[in-house]
Amino acid sequence: MQDDLNSRLSDAVDAAFDRQVDFLSKLTAHPSTRGNEQSAQNFMARELGIRGLELDRWQIDLEEIQHLPGFSPVLTPYEDAVNVVGTHRSRERSGRSLILNGHIDVVPAGPLEMWDSPPFEPRVADGWLYGRGGGDMKAGLASNLFALDALASLGLAPAADVFFQSVVEEECTGNGALACLARGYRADAALIPEPFAERLVTAQLGVIWFQVQLKGRPTHVAYAGSGANAIEAAIPLIKALHAMEHRWNAAEQRPADYTHMDHALNLNVGKIEGGDWASSVPAWCVFDVRMAIFPEQSIKEAKAEIEQVILDAARSNDFLRNALPEIVYHGFHAEGYALSRDGSVNAASAIDALERAHRSVTGVKLEREAITATTDARFFGLYANTPALVYGPRAEAIHGFNERVDLDSMRRVTKATAMFIADWCGVEES
Repeated sequence: MQDDLNSRLSDAVDAAFDRQVDFLSKLTAHPSTRGNEQSAQNFMARELGIRGLELDRWQIDLEEIQHLPGFSPVLTPYEDAVNVVGTHRSRERSGRSLILNGHIDVVPAGPLEMWDSPPFEPRVADGWLYGRGGGDMKAGLASNLFALDALASLGLAPAADVFFQSVVEEECTGNGALACLARGYRADAALIPEPFAERLVTAQLGVIWFQVQLKGRPTHVAYAGSGANAIEAAIPLIKALHAMEHRWNAAEQRPADYTHMDHALNLNVGKIEGGDWASSVPAWCVFDVRMAIFPEQSIKEAKAEIEQVILDAARSNDFLRNALPEIVYHGFHAEGYALSRDGSVNAASAIDALERAHRSVTGVKLEREAITATTDARFFGLYANTPALVYGPRAEAIHGFNERVDLDSMRRVTKATAMFIADWCGVEES
């Protein structure tokens, strides 16, 4: 019976696939960088409404979430931080409920001249769709939606409540997913189709963002010896942070999911600014850092060590010991999460259901991997007692130039998602 339904779902995805690619192209054309997600969310809300889902759209209120575990501090305004959720309400509720989560926000495109084609004018070539956000992760949003469409085309619907979430802020805080939890959205499992090449993510790292602010003494460059160059003063601090990064990656520090990785934790100095004039010794410098942490590594303890490393390095500098740097936290305060450590019946059942769906589509075993990035899965797994399965299509150059997603892979993930929903939630007549 399930094999017959899987076959029909596969055919239904194939029949609608041209429309799915067109949907993905239109969605990718919206330049939904942080603070600019409104047009993409408008598009998504219309599509959910057309399908008859119960629509919930709201602006994130920091006061409602800033006291919750998993909250990340922000420096930017939140006037345009809007989530969209479409809910399918089952009549029978005989199955297990499900959250289908995906983020609408994308990272900046960078210098446009380094793209082969404009990043927000998506194009299809040789089985790939090119465009910023097409892979990370609008193809996943499309696969979630068209998996539900495949069921509907057969006159079926999930026999449990399903919450389709299109959230903001995944790329910098995760506060969009946290706001969904604060609003009361709960389910027996969550599926997040991030682009990890049709593999199930067993563990993900946590991430901490911080900013280091240095102040120097301005003087004419002809008398630079009497001043303090704030930009050059940053160099020994960065060197000390990289030494800390090396220590954290030591073999004895790695948890089970990461024992095979020599350098899972990466420190990245992603942005640096300083000075006002080429002939003036710079009086200020600010650099922004991203540092990863392992699952179950304490954010509080990690921050304490980061601060100690920076201050120790500063105190060994002739100038900085009298003008200690300031450390400001903004953006990610993300804990790591390991699905592999979830021993619940729900987690085992959800993984088994996804394994069956994946094997039905591909004919091969579902591969598993620990990743060196973070996703919104942590909110469900750590703070809502909900196993979060991260499983999505193959994409390349995410966060880079010429980002692209494999359309055949998106097709397979859509089929597997439809089969997973039918298995996990059960089906009823629509």
